[in-house]
Amino acid sequence: MNPVPLARRLALAAAGAVALATGLSGTAVAQPATKTLRVVMHSDLKILDPVWTTAYIVRNHGFMIYDQLFALDANLEPRPQMVESWTASPDNLVWTFTLREGLKFHDGQPVTAEDCVASLKRWGAADTVGRRMMTFVSTMVPVDAKTFRIELKEPFGPMLKALAKSSSVPPLIMPKRVADTPYTQQISDMTGSGPFIFKRDEWKPGDKVGYVRNPDYQPRAEPPSGLAGGKVVKLDRVEWIAMPDSQTAINALANGEIDMIEQPRHDLLPVLEKEKDIAITLPDKFGAINILRFNWLHAPFNDVRVRRAAMMALNREDFLKAQIGDPRYYKVCGALFGCGTPLETTVGNEGLFETRFEEARKLLKEAGYDGSPIVLLHSTDLAVLANLAPVAKALLEKGGFKVDMRSMDWQSLVSRRSKKDPPAQGGWNIAMTAAATVLLLDPVNNHYTEATGEKAAFGWPTDAETEALRARFLRETDPARQKEIAAAVQKRVLDQGIVANLGQYLQPTAFRRSVTGLVESPVPVFWNVEKR
Repeated sequence: MNPVPLARRLALAAAGAVALATGLSGTAVAQPATKTLRVVMHSDLKILDPVWTTAYIVRNHGFMIYDQLFALDANLEPRPQMVESWTASPDNLVWTFTLREGLKFHDGQPVTAEDCVASLKRWGAADTVGRRMMTFVSTMVPVDAKTFRIELKEPFGPMLKALAKSSSVPPLIMPKRVADTPYTQQISDMTGSGPFIFKRDEWKPGDKVGYVRNPDYQPRAEPPSGLAGGKVVKLDRVEWIAMPDSQTAINALANGEIDMIEQPRHDLLPVLEKEKDIAITLPDKFGAINILRFNWLHAPFNDVRVRRAAMMALNREDFLKAQIGDPRYYKVCGALFGCGTPLETTVGNEGLFETRFEEARKLLKEAGYDGSPIVLLHSTDLAVLANLAPVAKALLEKGGFKVDMRSMDWQSLVSRRSKKDPPAQGGWNIAMTAAATVLLLDPVNNHYTEATGEKAAFGWPTDAETEALRARFLRETDPARQKEIAAAVQKRVLDQGIVANLGQYLQPTAFRRSVTGLVESPVPVFWNVEKR
């Protein structure tokens, strides 16, 4: 961080602007005020390629400068964004998409069908949903400058929802010359067609990221809704200011040095609520879900009875109370695909997550658990995760487990959880995290339901029945049948202990009352926002 306080830097900049606007006579020349929104985001932007990484801050950067063919509205339904019209053949095997007029990249070049095809191919090689979709694709080709066609080998049920994916790797449209870069190689050209332009010359990791309004962007003639609708930019600039210390950021917001904090800590919200010039809102009504994973490769969690015993001992509300505290900001939710989402269901939760310690101990004895310590990974430096492992330790020990909790920073935890070695040799038994609900909306998006063994997410579960159900969901085009299959997936996943979902929490955003027009969205966006 620059050692000169932010308020002082802003004052110096303003003084400089006045000096430049003053003629030789000393008379001030009127200059238009620049509307700049200054925001402290949840993380520093160190990587720029939203396809190369799944980091949320890079995804947020992507939505500033790129656009999508389709986008999820406030109800998580896909709506056309860059697309003007589209058709699907009666058998759902041939899809044709036509772009709307006026789409231009930041360098002035028109957005073409070739750009879209190249971008989808790069996304389809990198993203979990994209890779699934590409196994169904026979051909994907431009028809003319504004139209492209996707031909499938068999119906792909979530076609439009896949094209509207918002996390973690969204299908964002780039120029073909950029999209032709292998997804394993980071891009350096930040030319997009979105509502903001990235100021690379102002990008200083650890200090500031700058964006300016794209004067050529033509928004849809619709009100904004989630990530869909009209993206009308009413600001001249947006700056992301790096302030890793939460208290410093809160002081800066109270003093007017910044305009917004994307993710203030829950335990500091009472401080903000006392400030008359500060408001708090919930821009993402779906929030995030706490996730616990068992390591299936090693004892004792290679036995389904032990996994079920652990889930009997756990209690969602205990985690949420310790993690969030304020019940306004959490939901004791048993829906694997999220409460309030189209596929919400509580099926499969019966008898689990109710701190049934006696039954858990009985099941452990039946499974032959010998009391060997289980290695529980504990993240210490992310406030929203720091209290999860201690709660798990306390509950599991009451349920009959012996727990060896290993504390470390988040990056070390991520590195360790990727190891398949036995726990005594640097591996692990239980690891916990949290994921945005929009990343977990269905059995395709929710990669924690994948049970393909060593190809699956950390924990590496294997279950042929779960995979058969997920394959049925991929091929189903009827929404009612999709919901039935999703419920069957949830029941099987919880029954087998493929993943334990430990409740849903909401992340508030704090902002000065001079800021209006914030859009309710699972991704922080800055179109429609005004600053007085």
